[in-house]
Amino acid sequence: MAGVGGMSDHLSPSLGFDYALLQAVPRVDRGERVNVGALLYCKQADFLAAGIHIDPARLRALDPAVDLTGVTDALEAIRAICAGESKAGQAGAGTLRSRFGWLTAPRSAVVQVGPVHGGLTADPEAELDRLMNRLVR
Repeated sequence: MAGVGGMSDHLSPSLGFDYALLQAVPRVDRGERVNVGALLYCKQADFLAAGIHIDPARLRALDPAVDLTGVTDALEAIRAICAGESKAGQAGAGTLRSRFGWLTAPRSAVVQVGPVHGGLTADPEAELDRLMNRLVR
């Protein structure tokens, strides 16, 4: 029997994690979105990270005038908050859980975060890469 994420039993997934997709919304008024990344938080592994992948052609398909620099800057800010970098300001200064909560709060912006989902994994970093390959790239 395979574990969550297609893992075999010899890699028993025992770490709970939460993840949410990062979605670019080039025109907020239209609500159309493209997955551009994922956040993954795992308390037991003291892990919070963002995977990011921008496909300019997909974004331009929704809005030929999309501000790619604005999308890139917003995603870089999210990555800095995950990493707790000083340039992230107050948002990057809290605990991993508080940063994940801040990042997943609903907002109307060019980059939005989808609903939070949970799962089990043996390796949060590998799980983030799996989610990126399956849902973003």
